[in-house]
Amino acid sequence: MYRISGRDVSAQGGGGGGGGGGPSSATANNSWVSPTSVSTSGKRIQREITEFSMDPPPDCSAGPKGDNLYHWVSTIIGPSGTPYQGGIFFLDIIFPSDYPFKPPKVAFKTRIYHCNVDSAGNLSMDILKDSWSPALTITKVLLAVRSIFTNPDPYNPQIPGIAHLYLADRAKHDELAAEWTRRFAK
Repeated sequence: MYRISGRDVSAQGGGGGGGGGGPSSATANNSWVSPTSVSTSGKRIQREITEFSMDPPPDCSAGPKGDNLYHWVSTIIGPSGTPYQGGIFFLDIIFPSDYPFKPPKVAFKTRIYHCNVDSAGNLSMDILKDSWSPALTITKVLLAVRSIFTNPDPYNPQIPGIAHLYLADRAKHDELAAEWTRRFAK
């Protein structure tokens, strides 16, 4: 259980971390080991845990799920003024063993009506694919994910039907998105 904007939130599926870092790192099999055998990616992830806990993005939380440094749970509160307002959206973040040279895999675990998120929760975002850079951090990734709530990209959709509705009838799109938020993210 952790706190976001004055609300207690617990990670679905048990486990779940707050923003705090653990005392050690992960090996190739992702179990906690002594700091003397920390991989390069593990050191980078540990540094990001510390940085994230000191300055988390607005309405976001993230941290390791249980004792797995390479599997995080994140929560984003839907921003005010959007059809997702007040919703609590859970995400899974899986770091590859060659992070930060390869992007993390980020997927919504909470159902969401959005043109850039498919029914399995997969995101269509350039920074998680071709535009990835090792200079990006999980904080920047979560800020980018949070930005799709206010600025979807209907020209690069995961779900073309939702993108078409967004462009053709924004009021109807927003009504459906708000209904899904009430049903699945409250």
